[in-house]
Amino acid sequence: MELVVSKANLQRELQLLQGIVERKITIPVLANVLVEADGNEMRLSATDLDFALRTRCEASVEKPGTITIPAKKFFEIVRALPETDVRIEEDKTGVKIAAERFESRMSTLPPDDFPALPKAMPDVATTTLPVAGLKHMIGKTLFASSAEDTRYFLNGGLLVLKGSQMSLVATDGHRLALVKATREGEAEGEETKDIIPKKALQELSRLIGESDAETVTIGKGENHLFVEVGGRLLISRLVDGQYPAYDRVIPKSNDKKIEFDRDRLLSVLRRVSLLSSERSRAVKFHIGDHAVKVTSDSPDMGSAEEVLPVDYDGPDVQICFNVQYVQEFLGAVETERVVLEFKDEVSQAVMKPIEPQGYDYLYVVMPMRL
Repeated sequence: MELVVSKANLQRELQLLQGIVERKITIPVLANVLVEADGNEMRLSATDLDFALRTRCEASVEKPGTITIPAKKFFEIVRALPETDVRIEEDKTGVKIAAERFESRMSTLPPDDFPALPKAMPDVATTTLPVAGLKHMIGKTLFASSAEDTRYFLNGGLLVLKGSQMSLVATDGHRLALVKATREGEAEGEETKDIIPKKALQELSRLIGESDAETVTIGKGENHLFVEVGGRLLISRLVDGQYPAYDRVIPKSNDKKIEFDRDRLLSVLRRVSLLSSERSRAVKFHIGDHAVKVTSDSPDMGSAEEVLPVDYDGPDVQICFNVQYVQEFLGAVETERVVLEFKDEVSQAVMKPIEPQGYDYLYVVMPMRL
């Protein structure tokens, strides 16, 4: 193999591959990126056996070939090079990576050792989703997914497609985030539900951020999901499990509500939470006549409180929340105002943005009992 490629283009693609590469190195070749060169492009692939990413960039290929190169060091070397063309040349001892007066040599592993990636696109039925809508959905739900290995079916999000509507929901059992949006050209169609792992959604969000594409193409094989955006293909194992009936968690009888200025509430929570218990991260909302007093206390550190004037004239209620849960919701919405809907101090509360543009979003959070 021998080729010349733009440093900027190669660095961009290698950076995207870093999140896929196996870190534990149980199988040595999984720490490498597979490089295939022919025609006028080089194709790069990385996998950890559960996830894979295929990407490409233009190159002047003088000798076609296939090699594997250690992904982390390959990226670090390319990133450190000056803004110029990079020459990659395979020889009997490994691969040479050079630019201007710099030259390096790296060991390689046989490309035959690299796992064969699932092949589906374009052999499976596909659907198209808008990039802007999907980006909103991931950003507003993924933080609510679980990180517990024992509840693997909650380690990601449930993507629901039905007709012109698409939804994404995530929950960890203590809170739930649900966002709905519309898509064009799908007025009819059967409902599909797929649990997409958290890592796949994280990588998809990165791919969307690096692409100018307006749509994402999704196809589903027997065990894998294939997502193509901007010429890059993300492959993910689907989670085999039964997602909870999330509709049952959404309360229907919350009869009290308070509107907040989003930025002001977020600032109050940041200040008051500085003296919350590091273990529970609890803050209390003392809701009374035209005011909400937000308080925290820690046996070791002390206490803090701040009063927010609000438009509320209902009965007094005291609700306790994990402050991180509320802050993450407030950080995910863009609207100037949000609403808190509740029934009492023990039932699920709901937070929503007021007048969101282009999507429906609700966030269910369980109060804490101290």
